[in-house]
Amino acid sequence: MNNIIVFPMVLPLLTGIFLVFLRKYIRLQRWISIGVMVFVAGLSVYILNLIQAEGILRLDFGGWQPPFGILFVADSFSVLLVLTASIVTAICLLYAFFSIDRAREEMFFYPFVLFMVAGVNGSFLTGDIFNLFVCFEVMLLASYILISLGGTKIQLKESVIYVAINVLSSWFFLVAVAYLYGTVGTLNMAHLSQRIAESGQTPILTVISILFLLVFALKAGMLLYFWLPGSYSAPPTAVAALFGALLTKVGIYSMFRLFSLVFYHEPQITHTLIGIMAGLTLIGGSLGAIAYRDIRLIISYNVIIGAGVILVGLAISTPSAIEGSIFYLIHDMVSKALLFLLAGTMIALTGHAKMNRVSGLIRNYPVLGWLFFIVMLSLAGIPPLSGFLGKVLISQGAIESGSYLLLALSLISSLFVLYSLLRIFKQCFWGETTISEDGEVPLRKGMLIPSVLLAAASVGLGLGSELIVGYVRDAAFTLSNPNIYIEGVLIQDE
Repeated sequence: MNNIIVFPMVLPLLTGIFLVFLRKYIRLQRWISIGVMVFVAGLSVYILNLIQAEGILRLDFGGWQPPFGILFVADSFSVLLVLTASIVTAICLLYAFFSIDRAREEMFFYPFVLFMVAGVNGSFLTGDIFNLFVCFEVMLLASYILISLGGTKIQLKESVIYVAINVLSSWFFLVAVAYLYGTVGTLNMAHLSQRIAESGQTPILTVISILFLLVFALKAGMLLYFWLPGSYSAPPTAVAALFGALLTKVGIYSMFRLFSLVFYHEPQITHTLIGIMAGLTLIGGSLGAIAYRDIRLIISYNVIIGAGVILVGLAISTPSAIEGSIFYLIHDMVSKALLFLLAGTMIALTGHAKMNRVSGLIRNYPVLGWLFFIVMLSLAGIPPLSGFLGKVLISQGAIESGSYLLLALSLISSLFVLYSLLRIFKQCFWGETTISEDGEVPLRKGMLIPSVLLAAASVGLGLGSELIVGYVRDAAFTLSNPNIYIEGVLIQDE
């Protein structure tokens, strides 16, 4: 029964390999790729309910019992993210059907999207730090292709920076893994947690934990985020939406997993650093979001702000703050994908990325305008949309722990998010239209329906939060109590 937890990684990987041999059969590639992602989403729902009934699930590869072999571990936290990633990917693929040109599709666009998703899901499900590194690399190698696919000048320029930063962070990741193994003698996350709890987090382990923190902060777009806005605004819209929704979230997930399970014994050092980085990220992202007139850059800086808000919860690490971060993480994956799709659609319809070159779009495309209005309110945390509950719980945790500076920064950043997106909404959708009747480009349903689906998901997460609150609370409880994860991995029977 536990074999099913490997499917969210293996199915996209094997399907991607299969699609390589169907290069010219674009229509078949489209429906196979989206069908696999819908199936993985359904399977994730089943696994999520199985976890509620039976507890944490573990799969050992090659019959090697932990901590000696490679294993996958499914708990509520990891599977919630797998489910969200699968839904978002399926919707972005639907958008890609109507927006990606055939030349890119024939250059193995769909296989590389599936390879990237395989790396993302593998990162969420692995129970071994070295395997986490491997899944990271699978994800990044696919993203290197996707960011440069098409070979435009801006893509090639930004892809050089993107590849250089990620290669550097991967090298640091490998160094950190080597030092950790040399110090503790294991890379199984549960076994690491058990050994460090028994012997104590020594100064060398704290230094190693800071190295991991720097690695994941780079990948999550925290603090040293200068590479992110350009890199996420260069590729086609569907790819940018996948990047904004998924890639930084893998770094955030890794920080939550390691600093709640393994390196939680010296919070006055590690979690204080996380809090400082989250605060500086909120400040930098907020300033960047209001400094530019390029719609794509504004949205990319909003990705950075979202990462800062989520990691405020980890820095505080009270049960309510962690629960709020999980809610907000799910919300952010959905809302950022929607924001990128809407921005890309606006640019495709007008031919302009600068917001001062566009006006009155709501007269020509009213549905597009109100979808943008919904996601703007959701990201600002306006009730009852999906961003509200996460921010309330994070704020509650900040008050409980006395972290008033982080509370202030997270709340002020919401105002910057609202202001930055309100600038786009006011400038681009209101006023006299810049599009004549003869020059109006039809808005294809295939580009609108994915945005409607994501907007419905955002509204549904807010109004129907009670449907997932049990799963989120279970995920937060597991993160707050490392012994549950340890027992689920090291003690449970096959």
